[in-house]
Formats: sequence, C-alpha cells, structure tokens
Amino acid sequence: MEFQLEKCAKIGFKRGKLVHSQNLVIDINREIQELEHGKTYKYLGIEESKGIQHQQMKERLQQEYSRRLRMILKYELNARNKITAIGALAVPVLRYSFGIINWRTEEIKKNDRKTRKTLTMYKMHHPKAEIERLYVKRKEGGRGLVQIKAAYKAEIINIAEYLNTNYKEDQFVNIAKSHESTQPNMNSIIKTAAKITEELSQPNEKSDAKQDGIQHTKARVGQSLKEKWKNKVMHG
Repeated sequence: MEFQLEKCAKIGFKRGKLVHSQNLVIDINREIQELEHGKTYKYLGIEESKGIQHQQMKERLQQEYSRRLRMILKYELNARNKITAIGALAVPVLRYSFGIINWRTEEIKKNDRKTRKTLTMYKMHHPKAEIERLYVKRKEGGRGLVQIKAAYKAEIINIAEYLNTNYKEDQFVNIAKSHESTQPNMNSIIKTAAKITEELSQPNEKSDAKQDGIQHTKARVGQSLKEKWKNKVMHG
C-alpha cells in the first residue's frame, strides 16, 4: 500500500495545546512534513488544523458559490435552464457544508438575499417581484429556484434522522450522537433539527425529526411558501 506523502501533513497536540515538533521520518528519503503555523489541512473538502476552521470555510464557500452563480448567469441559457443549473452546480457548494460548518440562521438568509440581488443584477429577477414565487416549483406557478434556507433545514433534519435511527447499530454514529449531546443548542444538529421541525409542524399535527425526513421537510417548506404567496393581495 502506497501513500502520497507529499499530500500528507502532521500536527501535534499536548493536553489540547498545539506543540511544534520535527517532521515525521518514514525512511531515508521520505518524511511527513509538519503543518506550518497558520496553515490548514484539507480533509474531504473541509479546512482543518486544531479543529474545523469554521469562519475560514464560510468565506471560502461563499466565494465559490458566488463565482459559480455569476458564471451560470453569464451563459446564454434560457431562464429555466439557468435556474436548474444554479440548483445543480451552485447550491451544492453550500449544501455539502450543512451539518459540518456551524452556519447561523442569519448567515443562511444573507446567502439567499445575495442570490436574489445577483439575479436582479443579471435581469433574472425584478426588484419588485414576489420573493416566495421565486422558490415555488415551476409546475405550481413558481420559478423553481432552490432556497438555501430550505435546503439547510432539509439537510439538518436528514442528518438528525440518520443519527437517531442508526446510533444503536453503528458505534461511530453512537460516538457522534454522544458528542452531539454535549454541544450548545446553536451547534447541535439534533437540537437544531427539533427546533426546525417544531417551526414547520402544524398546531394539531404530531411530528418529530425521526418521522419527518428530508422529502417531507421540503414539501412542508414548499407549502409554507405557497401559502405566503397566495395570502398576499397583489401577488396572490
């Protein structure tokens, strides 16, 4: 078994504090480099050093999302294909990080606002147009754009459902769930999922993260958007 040592790095901690040491020598001609101060190591697309660099990753993901969004809008595609391309190429950049990076609700909403602003700049969305209609499915009279806030809610509930379902069967999932119980409310996937589910639930309907699944969450969010759109006198 051969490793690409030039892609490897090492970092040392003693009682939770970063300590510097020499490179790890494998043999005469091969060694693993010590990670330089201030540098990070990319693992499965996420920048890490002592831990996940949340702020750094947020900035990098937002820049890549904006780059892809502008790139799509510059192409000479019709409106439907541009909306489809945004959902297939741009939104997954942020979606992949949901549940890993500690996104705040306001940061998620800010990305949606920035998306609408960019669409307006490229003549894809009128500044006076109805916002809810932008995210409703095309077959239901909307424009079919993926709402980042809705994608975030669906992914969080999906992860929480997985943790609640498989923690008895998989020891690593059990470790992850145990770690979740020690996290503050703002960083806990299970607690955040419970809050989202409560917000989406009807007053007379019983619902929890285990019962809701990702498809049910998307349907509930879509129904909420349609109701808001329909209840507006002018746009409805």
